[in-house]
Amino acid sequence: MEQNYTSEQQASELNKLMAIASDTQLSADIRSRAIKSMGSIGSHEALLCLLEIVANDGNSTREREMALKQAGSIVKRGR
Repeated sequence: MEQNYTSEQQASELNKLMAIASDTQLSADIRSRAIKSMGSIGSHEALLCLLEIVANDGNSTREREMALKQAGSIVKRGR
């Protein structure tokens, strides 16, 4: 379910979610929820954030695969 954000709100939300998704001090469950939330935003900026997670070797394989799946969903919805 896509949410409607202004550009400023969306940028702020994505920054918060990226900080959560990259914080290794947080539990994997919380980081996973942040990744899924980025996918639900569904914007081009969210897609870029998700691809950044995929490209980061420091993230777990599970989180990278989840981010890739969310990115793929955004691409499919954009057709």
